[in-house]
Amino acid sequence: MKGVMTNFVVRPATPQDIPTILAMVTELAEYERAAVEAVATVADFESALFGENPAVFAVLAEVEGQTAGFALYFRNFSTWLGKHGIYLEDLYVRPEFRGSGIGQGLLSHLSQICVDNGYPRFEWWVLDWNESARKVYDHLGAKALTEWIPYRVTGDALIDLAAKAQQS
Repeated sequence: MKGVMTNFVVRPATPQDIPTILAMVTELAEYERAAVEAVATVADFESALFGENPAVFAVLAEVEGQTAGFALYFRNFSTWLGKHGIYLEDLYVRPEFRGSGIGQGLLSHLSQICVDNGYPRFEWWVLDWNESARKVYDHLGAKALTEWIPYRVTGDALIDLAAKAQQS
């Protein structure tokens, strides 16, 4: 299917899709050389996507009933614009479907959600070594935010930082 435009549908995830989403998250973690960090469970995804107040959303791309990829996203907020946007947490297209327009289709679908809801921004991160993805994003008009450096606090550093709140 590579290099051939494929007919596919993009649809919202359902609770029945959680095992498939989790499998693709594992595949993505392996591709990103971080499989040991992917510890989410079916229960985690059930709660996040379909719990009482879901704040995370997912769509799947299907080709003839076969799951070809997914996008998982949530709303963020720009204080400068005073408006929500979408942050794409994960975009994954299974290897046998890459190069067939599915990644672009998922990005276009999320862009349409932004347009429909008046969200002026759609953002995501990409690993610096993932040149093929970066070329696709550049081709689609996305701009790398090279002046911003992401930061993360996890593990013991997170616990230590939280303890500082109780000291003040």
